[in-house]
Amino acid sequence: MLKEVIATRFIGPLREGGSLPGLIEADDLGTYVLKFTGAGQGRKTLVAEVVCGELARRLGLRVPRLVTVELDPVLGLGEPEQEVQHLLKSSGGTNLGMDFLSGALGFDPLAFEVGPEEAGRIVWFDALVNNVDRSWRNPNMLRLRDGLWLIDHGATMIWHHNWPGAPASAARPYDASDHALSTFAPDVAAAAAELAPLVTGELLAEVTAEVPDAWLAGEPGFDTPDELRLAYARPLLARAATVHRHIHGLGEDQ
Repeated sequence: MLKEVIATRFIGPLREGGSLPGLIEADDLGTYVLKFTGAGQGRKTLVAEVVCGELARRLGLRVPRLVTVELDPVLGLGEPEQEVQHLLKSSGGTNLGMDFLSGALGFDPLAFEVGPEEAGRIVWFDALVNNVDRSWRNPNMLRLRDGLWLIDHGATMIWHHNWPGAPASAARPYDASDHALSTFAPDVAAAAAELAPLVTGELLAEVTAEVPDAWLAGEPGFDTPDELRLAYARPLLARAATVHRHIHGLGEDQ
């Protein structure tokens, strides 16, 4: 399971993204970017962050460490902005935190070079999880000395917003024409040969087990959180073997 920490101080909101994340300090003396259960996108955004973030990590991609954060709504009492105060007050309980990468720069495709191998691995992964939010306008990647770090996976696995239509939705091709790394000649075929065999039922069971039951309980059509975990794993397992054949927008289809 993800490490559990307790929020001890709300530093302030981060004016990035639609979910209005915040910056907090926790009882382990760490500083985390906090994503709230009370945000407009709801808990499914946090589920997507965990499933995709932990899957990416196990595939060797750089992702900030994820933790669950217990938030006491009292931390919002001194917040002067009404919107932020409301968000803190409505997010009591278990929220999601990710390591704050001090010194990281936002990725700019005009300022940084990325090799075809790394670009291919990231594009393949985004195709696997159907990430529609890694465009040149909003790359959702950070640059540190050791390379690219992937952030913000809340807009992935769109099929989990309509489970009855999930099989058809998950089978759709991936349009990479707007991807932030599309101009770096991503070697998707090599990435598929390396990464697809790693995406097994066992690995996906391990990844989905990281999601707290509280974010899965009560989903219509599912009796238990474990049933829902299987529903998250199924489309990813099916896509892994063939998704590289259905990535469009990279020049010649790969």
